[in-house]
Amino acid sequence: MAKSQQTFSKSEKEKKRIKKRELKAKKKEERKANAVKGGKLEDMLAYVDQYGRITDTPPDPEDKIVVDAEDIVLGVPRREDYEAEDPTKQGKVSFFDDSKGFGFILNTVTQEKHFVHVSGLIDEIKENDNVSFELEKGLRGMNAVKVKKV
Repeated sequence: MAKSQQTFSKSEKEKKRIKKRELKAKKKEERKANAVKGGKLEDMLAYVDQYGRITDTPPDPEDKIVVDAEDIVLGVPRREDYEAEDPTKQGKVSFFDDSKGFGFILNTVTQEKHFVHVSGLIDEIKENDNVSFELEKGLRGMNAVKVKKV
């Protein structure tokens, strides 16, 4: 007679598989037994309060705000609604190297340093000169352009 092809590890795996299947069926039966059928609609509703949080209590009708549909503006506001900001800024040259052709300008209002290249100069500048300039987006941040002595 031939030996059984069932090894110890195969039989252990089969036992675990059967036990897992039984546990799953048992949990399914428990969920069915504990399920609440035909719950009330009021128990299933959720409300959002004025702060955007989900609650189970309905909002107070006295706190209701009436909004006229004509007052709602869709889209981006027109450009003329904004105040035109002066693009020229005031600053002081904190460092400038003539041989390399670059330096830095310290904005007097925001105390930020901005890179300046010799190609962005209108007048010749030296360190500690008061200047006016405009900002332009560069590769590594904002660069000062159209730099003039004040």
